[in-house]
This record gives sequence, C-alpha cells and structure tokens, in this order.
Amino acid sequence: MKKIIFLFVFISNNLNAQEIHFGIKGGANFTFFKTDELQFGTKPDMQTGYYAGIFTEFDSEKNVSFQPEILYVAINDFNFLNIPLYVKYEVVRNLHLMVGPSMNYFFDFLQNKFKVGGDLSTSFNITSEIDIHIKYLLGFEVITPNGIFLGLGIKL
Repeated sequence: MKKIIFLFVFISNNLNAQEIHFGIKGGANFTFFKTDELQFGTKPDMQTGYYAGIFTEFDSEKNVSFQPEILYVAINDFNFLNIPLYVKYEVVRNLHLMVGPSMNYFFDFLQNKFKVGGDLSTSFNITSEIDIHIKYLLGFEVITPNGIFLGLGIKL
C-alpha cells in the first residue's frame, strides 16, 4: 500500500497539469471469477456487489488527462481494492474513453494478495460535475475477478 501511495504522490508531483479535480464515485459491480485452471469448474462464478472510492483527474492537454482511482470493492464476503491508473481521452464532447493498468489488493486471500489487471472504461458527463460510467476489469491471473462496473462519479 505504501508503494501505491508513493506512486500517486510521484505522478502528481511530476505531471504538468493545467487543472486538478478530485471526486468520489460508486455503483454496482458484476464480477466473474476465473477459476477453471484450479479445477473449480469451467463456468465462471458471477457475483453482484458494490464499489465506492475516490479519484483525481489531472488535465494535461485539451482532450487527454490522467485519472488514478482507489476503489473499495465488496462482493458478498469478498473485498478488495481496485486501483486503476487511467489515461483518459475525450472522444467527443462529454464522452470519454479510459484505459490503463489496474492494481488490485485482495484482503481475503492468504497468499498472492496483489494482482495486476487491466481496465477499459467509458464515461459520459451529465453535467460538468456528474458523470455516469461503465468499466470492464480484466484479471490476468487465476482466481482473479473480471467484472463490469456501473456507477456515478461526482467532482468535488
């Protein structure tokens, strides 16, 4: 966790941002666990939960920005932190495409608590402060969640 905080501080100090925005976001998630390689079955197990967290948006150019997030994800009794580091591109006015690596820290695993994945997201600004978003979290390892997140973001 100290490494993740250091990464946020390092990036914010070295980014020539024109504007910095802070916000909160949350919503529902639909998570699919990849378990077939450990003989848990061939069909993925889908579970529904929620997520909530914070984000920072660093505007660096007209249509491009950097947006790191820290999201707490709860699925039944299973909890983890999802930390995507997005490059955000405004495709057309108010519609954004975001892509980047995703670091995940699992509270409930005995070993290998830290896993890396990838995130692909899109958001639409309803107003200058409120957006709706959908993202897909892709886990690269065994017993890693893949999920769809639907929610709202509010710039503070």
